[in-house]
Amino acid sequence: MAVPRRLPPLPNTADLLRMYRIRAQKQLSQNFILQPTILDRFAKAAGEPFGKEGLRGKIVVEVGPGPGGITRSLLARGAEEVHVIEKDERFLPSLRLLQDASRGALKINLGDVLNYNISKLFPTLEKPHWLDRSLPPITLVGNLPFNVSTPLLIRLLKHMETKENIFAYGRVPMLFTFQREVAHRMIAPPGDQERSRLSVVCQNYAQVRYKYTLDGSSFVPPPDVKVGVVSLVPLKQPYIDLPFEFVNRVVTTVMHGKRKEIKKTVGQLFPSGYMRLKLTDQLFAMTDLDRSLKPTALTMDDWEQICFAHKQICEDNPSIRNFVYGFTRDECDHQLLEDSRAQKQRKAEEKKRDSFYEEDEKDEEEEEH
Repeated sequence: MAVPRRLPPLPNTADLLRMYRIRAQKQLSQNFILQPTILDRFAKAAGEPFGKEGLRGKIVVEVGPGPGGITRSLLARGAEEVHVIEKDERFLPSLRLLQDASRGALKINLGDVLNYNISKLFPTLEKPHWLDRSLPPITLVGNLPFNVSTPLLIRLLKHMETKENIFAYGRVPMLFTFQREVAHRMIAPPGDQERSRLSVVCQNYAQVRYKYTLDGSSFVPPPDVKVGVVSLVPLKQPYIDLPFEFVNRVVTTVMHGKRKEIKKTVGQLFPSGYMRLKLTDQLFAMTDLDRSLKPTALTMDDWEQICFAHKQICEDNPSIRNFVYGFTRDECDHQLLEDSRAQKQRKAEEKKRDSFYEEDEKDEEEEEH
């Protein structure tokens, strides 16, 4: 069994930031943890899914390591290898200093984690079966910038469903930081007023646990919100064993207007008019759901009934298969938001271009007169 690694004396994280004249960039939502006790607590929590062994002999992938504060604690707790993925090149000198001190246990990768195939980091590692009782010897961790945390989470849930990227190696556990409000939504049970689409999609694919809260004063610069540390361990079998995109679309639609009764929000799955009334009645006839329930009160079993009933109705009525009710701005669908922004930008450019041609034609008419 690997033993905790003793690193040679190094400047602390605060000193490294001063040495290399690095300041957190607001546009990147960067907030650093400097206190060794907080860093060590995070590293300890990262090893908890593996029992008493903790991180000893394990491979850790850390996203957004920054100056390497958490990285150092991960190595000190016995991680056999720590692979960091960092997009900000300003942190490379401090990470290389730690790499030299770790005698090669630290592997540095430059890139954007939102578009990074983590599985390529371990080409020779054996890929266990998804249903194995024990977890693979890999964990994914990160003190995430707020503007990255939810988009990354959604991408990971998609990969979890398809067993791609890092989940090609099995049910890899994860530990991340989120704004406390987002963390609460992730764990919110049925009946909780904070229950949302994010609650359902997270709990459909993973066991989600709220570990502890960090005050804003734990970070430099201190954010205006508290931070929740959350662990996720992929389930062997999701509650709703259907493609992520389908589940996400159904839950999004029914949750739109989540304070209404589901007899109204379920109807949003179907085009308006007579067909909506007919197919809504059909869906409720296929389930044993109480129409007066609010979407926030639905259990995972209830969501399973809705999704599979909707799937059957779509198969029986191909014309509604691609129907989507409006557009919901929800924090857990970054790609949809980006698509909307791109569409608005295109329309603005077209409007500007049309305006230019209109002015040009007007000038020509004035010249003729």
